[in-house]
Amino acid sequence: QVQLVESGGGLVQPGGSLRLSCAASGSIIRTYVMGWYRQAPGKQRELVASITTGGITNYADSVKGRFTLSRDYAKDTVDLQMNSLKPEDTAVYYCYTDVTRVGGGPRRGYWGQGTQVTVSS
Repeated sequence: QVQLVESGGGLVQPGGSLRLSCAASGSIIRTYVMGWYRQAPGKQRELVASITTGGITNYADSVKGRFTLSRDYAKDTVDLQMNSLKPEDTAVYYCYTDVTRVGGGPRRGYWGQGTQVTVSS
């Protein structure tokens, strides 16, 4: 089994900051891509930011310059620092990773349970 535990969501005023953290654990041999997606009410889930094993990051255009993704490869954690938050950033944020597991088999993707981020005055 693989678990992704997220923390750090909440309510913040426009212009404020939040930091989301995600830790992967379980029967993992190796993690590959790690990142964050979000889903606002009535909308499809979308990529926010991701980082590869080689450290290459990819950001949604809507968050470039405001959000920063960082990863601890030794601990299998990924953090999303969100600055200059806007009401349109309001969504449930989901951590994602794909891994190879103890016992073999192909790479598989896993999702966290989601954490709510609300940007409102």
